[in-house]
Amino acid sequence: MQRLIVTENPTEWAIDAESVEVISPSEYINSDEYANQWNVKVINLCKSYQYQSEGYYISLLAEARGHKCLPVTSTLMDFKLPNLAREDAQDFDNLIQDNLEKAGVIEKCEFTIYFGITQDIALSRIGLLLFNLFQMPIQKVSFLKKDKWILQSLKPLNLKDLKEEDKEDLNHALQLFLSGKKMVRKNYKRKLYDLAILVNPEDTVPPSDAKALQKFLKAADRAGFNAEFITKTDIGRITQYDALFIRETTNVNHHSFRFARKAEYERIAVIDDPNSILKCTNKVYLKELLETNKVPAPKSVIVQKNGSQKKLEELQFPYVLKKPDGAFSKGVKKVNNPAELQESLKEYFQETDLLIAQEFMPTPFDWRVGVLGGKPLYVCKYFMAQNHWQIVNWKSKSTSRFGRSETISVAEAPKAMLQLAIKATKLIGEGLYGVDIKEVKGKFYIIEINDNPSIDSGIEDKIEKTSLYDAVMNYLMQKVLKN
Repeated sequence: MQRLIVTENPTEWAIDAESVEVISPSEYINSDEYANQWNVKVINLCKSYQYQSEGYYISLLAEARGHKCLPVTSTLMDFKLPNLAREDAQDFDNLIQDNLEKAGVIEKCEFTIYFGITQDIALSRIGLLLFNLFQMPIQKVSFLKKDKWILQSLKPLNLKDLKEEDKEDLNHALQLFLSGKKMVRKNYKRKLYDLAILVNPEDTVPPSDAKALQKFLKAADRAGFNAEFITKTDIGRITQYDALFIRETTNVNHHSFRFARKAEYERIAVIDDPNSILKCTNKVYLKELLETNKVPAPKSVIVQKNGSQKKLEELQFPYVLKKPDGAFSKGVKKVNNPAELQESLKEYFQETDLLIAQEFMPTPFDWRVGVLGGKPLYVCKYFMAQNHWQIVNWKSKSTSRFGRSETISVAEAPKAMLQLAIKATKLIGEGLYGVDIKEVKGKFYIIEINDNPSIDSGIEDKIEKTSLYDAVMNYLMQKVLKN
């Protein structure tokens, strides 16, 4: 990726980094050469970002030209809303409290952040956090101690705000920022495109285990990516990448959705895309979608809080109740009689105004068809957990809480089932999906469409092995090349 540093005095900057050019605002604004380039990262180091200033227009033009820009104009506007910074910082309150206490600061703490780097190493994690949340080259932050540490102010600085000795710190931080990502080692030849894999180390049931994640990393390298793992604190760094692969459990009211939205806005290739997350994680939507398009599925009805329960009479006990946004078989209960129904409704309606009641289809296993770009990727059978009606028994504390699995080749899978899975996913999009299917008397019924399907080492990849990981990474690369 070509990187352009735009600043009023280019000759003052001695940048020792590959594929970096320092130019003036006038050159960037007027040159057809820069206007017509693609795959460009613009680092805006103008002396002012004020509205209608030259620096403001550099960011605005970069976005209009499809260049990745630091900072983007929306970030400049965010700093006009100080409460927004405080609310975002509150999400990482424990990190802030711990690091300020360890730094030994008494009542007030004020420091400058250059590209996420602070002069005091004890404050480095806070500096990186705030840079990731608000991607500004230079930020000045102030914390005040009351009952606990609170973010008093966070504001952007420009070159004109710095003393000469401060510019040395800025230049050092910029050199580190340009030198590459964490996983790049000495003598490692960088590839043209950068991939971020979003993971959550604290997720107890992640969509991919550690071995599978390493296989994705190697496949990314083969596809032509420089790849690294990122976590929720890295949302501000998204603009540094060409592609994002989400490998943590997704939800709409969750940072994974914000990552996907940010990537899509920045025209970064992304799996899972926000549209797929929005549609797949809500069972009310899926129920209506499948019915409207006459896709075979178990009979389902919507149950409304404080509404009539008459539609429930269409179902026979036992049947299942589903929270709209449950994942990995959580938020699903089987009710066997009216008493259990009312007890479960009371519990669920504390969190949601709508529920799905669905016909119970007992089967020894559920099919799962992985679909990528409208084509079958893998096929698995997930058997029910021991002495349980689901593939996962969340109440069990033993190792048998999960049922066994069996992977078969796509070529051996029932063609009618594959066609049904492809038809269902095309109603959502062209990304990566896992379609859960019940087979009853030779007929197939869609249970769910998952936007973030499980891909674990030794299970989903048992037949395709490394080819499965290569398929996903090559698909992402094709999305990058089309952008």
